Amino acid sequence: MSNILVFIETSPSGELRNTVAPLLGVAATLGHPICVVSASPERRESIAQQLSQSGAGHVVFASTDQTTASLVEPHVQALTTAVQNFAPAAVLIANSVDGRDVAGRLAVRVGMNLIIDAVELRLQDGAVVAAHSIFGGAYLVESTVHDGIPIVTVRQGVGEPLEATEGATVDVVEVTAANYVDVVIGEVAEKTVEQDRPELRSASTVVSGGRGLGSKENFALVETLADLLDGAVGASRAAVDAGYAPQNTQVGQTGVTVAPDLYIAVGISGAIQHRAGMQAAKTIVAINSDEHAPIFDIADFGVVGDAFEIVPQLVAEIGARSTRVP
Repeated sequence: MSNILVFIETSPSGELRNTVAPLLGVAATLGHPICVVSASPERRESIAQQLSQSGAGHVVFASTDQTTASLVEPHVQALTTAVQNFAPAAVLIANSVDGRDVAGRLAVRVGMNLIIDAVELRLQDGAVVAAHSIFGGAYLVESTVHDGIPIVTVRQGVGEPLEATEGATVDVVEVTAANYVDVVIGEVAEKTVEQDRPELRSASTVVSGGRGLGSKENFALVETLADLLDGAVGASRAAVDAGYAPQNTQVGQTGVTVAPDLYIAVGISGAIQHRAGMQAAKTIVAINSDEHAPIFDIADFGVVGDAFEIVPQLVAEIGARSTRVP
């Protein structure tokens, strides 16, 4: 079984990013996942334990204090060393801002080929084939590398998490990144969240509202249903532009891309821009008064009717079967 390197992103406090678990799941479908993470030595045990809970069986830990300065170079050097030591069939990196930065630098460093924003990966005749959703999700195209090893950035939310392992095998390497500019972080501002809801990009349930709700006050229907389901709140671009919801809740081509287990669209027509950001959801439920709305083309379950009648009934029925109070 071929080795598949997986770049592990961590927060400044040493917590795994929410991109890790799905990415490991994708790697496991291609070969033997080997996690590559660079962090300070005192965080080694904690990170290894978190990776075991995410299903990792093999971890390459690049020991360096330079990651405390949030530099890209130590991560690139760690992956470069891992590529030389393990001769992987592919390197998988989350298609995040930091991930794309690392992927581009690594490709130049080791002379590998770069495949960007894959929504699906498979093996064909021993080669890694990546699928890409383009033109707002209207087409699915494939790409592969015929000569050399691919570095693939994988869209966040793609992949099934693995079961936890009892303990990962940890290899420790020392990394020294030369020719870098040091950075000193004086203060990190934490984002203030008004309510305790899951992060939109990684939530397993997302309830989104559209322009059909008519006002910011009516958008509370979406929030109530989301809270009852322990879900995140999303919105269409039209709803955000109308001031019904904040910009960071926008789901779509110019917003956040999500792939939850359950996506409920309330009062959203389903323009191609919105569908591009949510059509990878495992189950899609659409509630709309227009039976010809494009959202029904991709919905697993569609309810044609007035959201102001349907959603309150849905909230009441779920509440009656739950111990939670919305």
